[in-house]
Amino acid sequence: MLDDIFEDAAYTGTKKFTQHNVQTANATGFGAAADDYAERGIDLNEQLIMNKPATFFFRMNSDAMIGAGINSGDILIVDRSIKAVSGKIIVAAIDGDLMVRRYMQAFNTATLCAENNQYKNVDINEFTAFQSWGVVTCVIHILDAALVAFNKKSSGGKTPLTAKGLNGGLFKK
Repeated sequence: MLDDIFEDAAYTGTKKFTQHNVQTANATGFGAAADDYAERGIDLNEQLIMNKPATFFFRMNSDAMIGAGINSGDILIVDRSIKAVSGKIIVAAIDGDLMVRRYMQAFNTATLCAENNQYKNVDINEFTAFQSWGVVTCVIHILDAALVAFNKKSSGGKTPLTAKGLNGGLFKK
């Protein structure tokens, strides 16, 4: 019975890790009461990514969106297949620089709004080189400083795509 529950529970992506099935049935008695409610492991790709080919990860490197709960160093999951509509938080290229802002549109005007008063909003007009790279769907906020240090060490100092600017080297911190 437990083999059926845990079938296909392991992550099948490109990263390698081991997920072990834990048998709780006891040969001399009853299994644990929670066995009736056992579920397979949680696959974060399955839970957080709606359209895999259109999704990328982006590391926030400013506190411009702190009011929206996005801190510097957070990893954003961005979906290029979702349309940028008013109120959505997007990754945008403005005149060659990448930024994360809330997209606000009213009638014939559009503005990229920061969620921190220390940053200016950006008005989009016909003279602005604007391109939406996608809508932010999830924020991964690492709480343990040891994990942050591990991520930097394991990536050789390289981080996922960051808002450094198109001409400033996207994969450098």
